[in-house]
Amino acid sequence: MNKAGFSGKPQNSSNDFGDDIPVAVRDTPVAAPKIWLQPRIILIGGVTGFVLLSLISGLWFFVTTPKKTADSQPLPATSTPATTAASNNSSDTVLGHFPYPEAPESELVTISANRGIRMRKTAAQKFEEMVAAARSSGVILVPISGFRSVKDQEQLFFAVGAQRNQTPAERAALSAPPGHSEHHTGYAVDVGDGSVPATNLQTNFDNTKAYRWLQANAARFGFEMSFPKDNAQGVSYEPWHWRFVGDRNSLEMFYKARNLKPAKISQ
Repeated sequence: MNKAGFSGKPQNSSNDFGDDIPVAVRDTPVAAPKIWLQPRIILIGGVTGFVLLSLISGLWFFVTTPKKTADSQPLPATSTPATTAASNNSSDTVLGHFPYPEAPESELVTISANRGIRMRKTAAQKFEEMVAAARSSGVILVPISGFRSVKDQEQLFFAVGAQRNQTPAERAALSAPPGHSEHHTGYAVDVGDGSVPATNLQTNFDNTKAYRWLQANAARFGFEMSFPKDNAQGVSYEPWHWRFVGDRNSLEMFYKARNLKPAKISQ
């Protein structure tokens, strides 16, 4: 029997207060905020930024840093003075003659034992080959003068000039001032014709067989006339004076820094 006021339905307990909440919502737990992702994102972003900054800095340094090249590298310091050949320019000339160094004694050899005429080894060898070739053609080439020291040139220039009552300018037309003679180099030689010795050191040497042979053949042995007519140096015509230019040292010694033009070749 039911008691008065008591219904047949069981009474709701305090846990039944949530029956008005939808089941789907009530059964799903509320997710906590993913706070743990924030430090990781900050860390990844920081590392990425640092890497990008490093790359940009490296690229900027590479672009702005001057490149070292062979032309920009400083020359090594040296106490050796510049060679005389390099300093041979128009401001060094004296009465139309360029300065030249004396050949070292160790480089000189004899080309005429009876007259004590010497030249540098390479030039001497080529001169002797030239003499032999000329002789086979019936031409006698005779060396008259080869290497001369500066001291020898002083005697030749000043003493002989005084004997002949010549001014320095007049003397320079025939002989170079001391320190400015090609004979100092050991590469120059005065040549005569053994068949006509009266033409030695005379302009009429150019009428001899020896001169004509030299004109046609001397270049094959590395020799050239130093002072042809109307030469660039303004030195008087000397058909007997020939110089060796058959190796690098001799070529640079006579041609470097002079602005001399090649001889015209006849067609």
